[in-house]
Amino acid sequence: MQLTRIANDQITVDIAALGAEMQSIQTRDGRHWLWHGDATFWTGRSPVLFPMVGRAPNDSVSIEGRRYQMSQHGFARRSNFALLVEESDRCVYRLEASEASRAMYPFDFQLDIEHKVEGSAVSVSAWVTNRDSRVMPFGIGFHPAFAWPLPGAGAAAHRVILDNGGEPALHRLSGGLVETRALASPFRKGRLELDHGLFEADAMIFPQGAGAGLVYGPEEGPQVHFTWDNLPNFALWSRPGAGYICFEPWHGTAAEVGGSDDLAERPYSELLGPGATGRYGFRAELRG
Repeated sequence: MQLTRIANDQITVDIAALGAEMQSIQTRDGRHWLWHGDATFWTGRSPVLFPMVGRAPNDSVSIEGRRYQMSQHGFARRSNFALLVEESDRCVYRLEASEASRAMYPFDFQLDIEHKVEGSAVSVSAWVTNRDSRVMPFGIGFHPAFAWPLPGAGAAAHRVILDNGGEPALHRLSGGLVETRALASPFRKGRLELDHGLFEADAMIFPQGAGAGLVYGPEEGPQVHFTWDNLPNFALWSRPGAGYICFEPWHGTAAEVGGSDDLAERPYSELLGPGATGRYGFRAELRG
């Protein structure tokens, strides 16, 4: 696997050309903060989701009246990106439209993914450019999996605290599609005590979002301050018993149960005009 390493005097981050996916975050004391990809549970670590978030009915989408096969979370995470920029503390990978991509998604696009380290934080940004002559619909999102428990936290209980103190309504998945029925929020004044039982019914989806930031970890000890930008939807996901939790900020969700299979009509799909570029990103600051 082709890897690019970026670092400063506090953290080291490895990024793979496959999917432009972050593979590890290590602090100078040797602690690893990102999930290690154990195939027993899930081989992902921090996939980029494009041009679709979540699943489509029968794994196919309708675009401009034609049907295309597309598996969950799109094809970018399974595509080889080209290394565009390599600096000591920053790298940029690029994916461009190809004959293979047009068989699934009939647009001329450019997707640039930047990873950058700043102090004890890593930031990940995506720029999507529509190089086509018509409006380009898509979904984009991030899926980083942080260690649960965090390194050095021992058996301490972990929680998620939303920066905005909100209590967003919860939605669940049915067959990979978002149920439209809203459930009571699991957050109380922005606080959620984590338990593996929360994920026995799969991911926790918050289609209306959960603000733009959170703090994850125990009351005392290592923590992650996770923030995101231009990504109005959010999800939490793990598998019971697995040693990770995913924070998933998205622009676009899975199709709704009983909803349209048209990519442009999926909830929160981005509709980017010809020649336009959209930016989306997250930042993870490691504390303690």
